[in-house]
Amino acid sequence: MDQSCHRIGILFSTAGPYGLVGRAMLNGALLAVEEVKAGGGPALAPELVDPAGEIAGYAAGAERLLESGIRHVVGCYTSSSRKEIIPIFEKRDGLLWYPSHYEGFETSGNVVYTGASPNQHIVPLVRHLLARGGRTAYCVGANYIWAWENNRILREALALAGGRVAGERYFAVGETAFGQVIEAILAARPDFVFNTLIGTSAYRFLRDLRGACLAQGIDQPRAMPVASCSLAEPELEAIGPEAVEGHLSSSVYFTSIDSPRNRAFTGAYAARFPDGPTPSADTEASYIAVHLLARALARAGTEDVAAVRRAACAVAFEAPQGPVRLDETTLHACLTPRIGVSTAAARFRIVAQAEEPVAPDPYLVRSAPRVVPVSRRPRLRVVP
Repeated sequence: MDQSCHRIGILFSTAGPYGLVGRAMLNGALLAVEEVKAGGGPALAPELVDPAGEIAGYAAGAERLLESGIRHVVGCYTSSSRKEIIPIFEKRDGLLWYPSHYEGFETSGNVVYTGASPNQHIVPLVRHLLARGGRTAYCVGANYIWAWENNRILREALALAGGRVAGERYFAVGETAFGQVIEAILAARPDFVFNTLIGTSAYRFLRDLRGACLAQGIDQPRAMPVASCSLAEPELEAIGPEAVEGHLSSSVYFTSIDSPRNRAFTGAYAARFPDGPTPSADTEASYIAVHLLARALARAGTEDVAAVRRAACAVAFEAPQGPVRLDETTLHACLTPRIGVSTAAARFRIVAQAEEPVAPDPYLVRSAPRVVPVSRRPRLRVVP
């Protein structure tokens, strides 16, 4: 292989319970590889591994990629998969480019985080809900660290505002039996439901909750909205038309962002992947990761992890969401928070957004107390 060509790993689950999101993330990474080549950047040779949603598959895949001499891997969607392979990257001195929103409370010199940290998704969402009178929540989530930590942040925020969590239930990834918890939610009648389920579990829960509310004459989107930090466009399509409308999602990217840069991105994506899935925040984060990696490789002139890490903090990228750069202290990205409401067309109408990129605060040390009243510290402007 030409010595000027950089082999990189791509580690996404395109099969399994969250395969829909994984396919969209893979597409984002591959589109960026092609754009880097077309733009005269360093040649990237992606080597793909599909763990199919199995934790053991991530560890085996990461070992295989790093043992082959690859130093940089873009991949993982869930926090459980990320945490499974970080020790492997630390041991073998590789760099994982992690392109997904996550729960925070982590840094590693062997991970670059291009997805949203908690002050860029859960904190803006809680402020938005509190500003609209939401004081009582019911939490339903996947039984792993993503849901545990986000629910903890939510509990603290509600407690500071004089609110409470009426109930909290966790389910295995892929679980689809939600009858009992929906009965409990209807009995509690919270102001909102906080959803941290992922993949097929989330789609089934949203359909079943909507159906149960309709059976009792409850206008669920208005009386008891579901709020998430992970619900994205390809998943709206998977939910189906009977339950797709009226869900709140906090994200740094929606396909409905009205800008020339985003229109160019969505147009290029549709032309390259006409069969989808629709791009999402995680698609964009994968796309960003590859573009930042390419710029860092070009600046460093080597694949050496320490050199690329330093170079990555000195470059920037005009992403579909807006300008993105890395914070050199945490290796997390500065991103622009937004709040969207899902529509019948399986897209999001943006109802609030930050005026500029927000610096990452993965440990919420600069956001203490976790959430202060919106009337005192407005963060997002309302979008007409």
